[in-house]
Amino acid sequence: MPKRVFVSFDYDYDKTLKDFLIGQAKNPDSPFEIHDWSIKEASPDWKDKARMRIRASDIVIVLCGDHTDKAVGVAIELKIAQEENIDYFLLNGYAGSTGKKPTSARTTDKVYKWTWENLKTLVGGGR
Repeated sequence: MPKRVFVSFDYDYDKTLKDFLIGQAKNPDSPFEIHDWSIKEASPDWKDKARMRIRASDIVIVLCGDHTDKAVGVAIELKIAQEENIDYFLLNGYAGSTGKKPTSARTTDKVYKWTWENLKTLVGGGR
């Protein structure tokens, strides 16, 4: 059974990365599925909505781009995953650059290279 993935990303800069990841989830050998649970509108209860969606997931993938260290929403979503003990990993969004970690990332959190084989291994727990 494929794992349910919550994708955390900087909506202002990295929406295309999320679209690429959704495309990969449709591959016939994909070990994960993504429902587009992005919270597009800021609202007083967005953190509660995010928490419910993260709780309903098996794993959180944090897409790291050039501005992720300044993305407050990504930092909050990662913190929620940590509080809820939901497995997560950080994925470098752009070849040729090092994706920046969200401010809530642990010092031991590694930013992994995004390849199809890596992604399948990471979703499977290989870290």
